[in-house]
Amino acid sequence: MNDVLQQLTTTLAARRQADPEQSYVASLHHKGLNKILEKIGEETTEVILAAKDAEAGGDRSAIIGEVADLWFHSMVMLSHLELDTDDVLRCLGDRFGVSGLDEKAARDLRGK
Repeated sequence: MNDVLQQLTTTLAARRQADPEQSYVASLHHKGLNKILEKIGEETTEVILAAKDAEAGGDRSAIIGEVADLWFHSMVMLSHLELDTDDVLRCLGDRFGVSGLDEKAARDLRGK
């Protein structure tokens, strides 16, 4: 699974410098962080709607595509900010064995 994320991370990094007329990712980078965040907001809404539809008996496969779109655009944002997806994976890994309630309480104490 991490191979897919690594391949995507590498591709996204390469596309940062690509021609915005030839690459969707390059066009997002060219338009700037606000456009990337706008896309994340749109994709978040689409995930929410797809989940509501799935729960109501709708097409459950639609949510998979919407979550993939959200992850993709989140990775574009990380690339734009020159942050590494491995850091996100490490953060998730560090949370294993820690109660979600305890982890959230610790974040609240740190003000995050």
